[in-house]
Amino acid sequence: MKTRKQAIDKCVGKCGRKILISVVALLLAITYLLILSARPKNKNDANKAAASVRVFDDPLAVVLTSQTGHSPNDREISRLQQQIRNGRNLQLRLEQLGWAFVAKARESFDSGFYKLAELCARSIEMRNPQSQEALLLRAHVLQNLHRFKESETLARRLVQQRGLSFDYGLLGDALMEQGKLHDAVEAYQRMMNLKPDLRAYARAAHMRWLKGDLEGAIEAMQLAASAGSPQDAESAAWANTRLAFYDFQAGRVSEAEQRCAFALSLQSDYAPTLLLKGKMLLAQHRFPQAVDALQKAARLNPLPEYQWTLAEALRVAGKENEASEIEARLCQHGASSDPRTLALYLATRRESPETALRLAREEFDSRSDVFSHDALAWSLVAAGNLAEAQSEMQRALAEGTEDARLFFHAGIIASQAGQSANAERWLSKASDLSHLLLPSERNELQTAVARGAEKKASVAASPQKTFSLGSNTARKTQHKT
Repeated sequence: MKTRKQAIDKCVGKCGRKILISVVALLLAITYLLILSARPKNKNDANKAAASVRVFDDPLAVVLTSQTGHSPNDREISRLQQQIRNGRNLQLRLEQLGWAFVAKARESFDSGFYKLAELCARSIEMRNPQSQEALLLRAHVLQNLHRFKESETLARRLVQQRGLSFDYGLLGDALMEQGKLHDAVEAYQRMMNLKPDLRAYARAAHMRWLKGDLEGAIEAMQLAASAGSPQDAESAAWANTRLAFYDFQAGRVSEAEQRCAFALSLQSDYAPTLLLKGKMLLAQHRFPQAVDALQKAARLNPLPEYQWTLAEALRVAGKENEASEIEARLCQHGASSDPRTLALYLATRRESPETALRLAREEFDSRSDVFSHDALAWSLVAAGNLAEAQSEMQRALAEGTEDARLFFHAGIIASQAGQSANAERWLSKASDLSHLLLPSERNELQTAVARGAEKKASVAASPQKTFSLGSNTARKTQHKT
């Protein structure tokens, strides 16, 4: 007779069990928040509801829910939970537990653990409403849940109250995601002045990249990678993966491959590294190997970007049915996990343009960086609003970001607007970075470049009208006579 575990394995598999655990934790957190919002307003109602609310009066009941798993982060979570149950230094242990949940969220790419971290912060605030540690934890969670305006508000409070390095980093992140790059640069500089470490160097690198300074980004990210430590393997793996991307963009494929290998040695099966590795293999037309890497990446982190890239790899590898299955999942769940990428996907595929535009606009309400402008522009042109698409595309290009997809979209939009010179310029820049595009995007880019070349040749070959001043003067003289 099959055991319960075997039955679950058959139904949902190892990945499914992980999702079920996350869903349970998330539901507990949501239940707590709903009960808080629905607390009775008078004494009689409170007496009637006391029995059902008592367990959730303190979020401690939720954050102490036992976790499964055997990773170092799982063991650390269990250790801290036990210390809290024993009543040892409660506020400090809650803070540490919150950051352990953050680490688990980054490791597992599961946002449910961010919710648990937020409940740790709220539990601290119930005991100490002025806790700056709880404020930092909550602001960091809001940032990772893409609630950037709320995160900015809390980060500004922290900067005013104490102004530590990480406070400025958090503020810079919230500003950067909202497209406020000038203010973000100031915050990051303050962070660097206070503590030049991996986090500060990585932010400097990203800001340089956004401003179009690839070599400067590589220089700063090399410093970030060299400051990494096996004691914080995830951060070190991330820094090396980002450096690998910069090297790949610069055409240094060998260096990028070495960086990816090193990142995977720090954090085996690290999804961002596997995603980049898969993209590099696609650019090299090594489709079976790309599928292998991307399937593993998408299992670890089923976000739209991962699923879209995997579907592209499956399709060029001749696995059309599997590609369609992945795309169906992307369309089913993408709106809740990453609306901006789903909007880009739908607009690129010329599917459901109204949905793409709605998602892009909704995302823009909280996130207005250059890539949100790009997603909105691309969705607008798919929906037939060329004039507004041009305006948004200009904003996307305003910071000088060197990005293949930005250039590709700009070229297509300029071409549709009849701006031949601009279209040629942007399509040429996109072609220089075409190895960064997905296969379907590269195909469309090549078609657009060929169409532009044919049009240019046709114009050059067409006979030009000439006008003779002498004959015109003669006609005027004859008319006067």
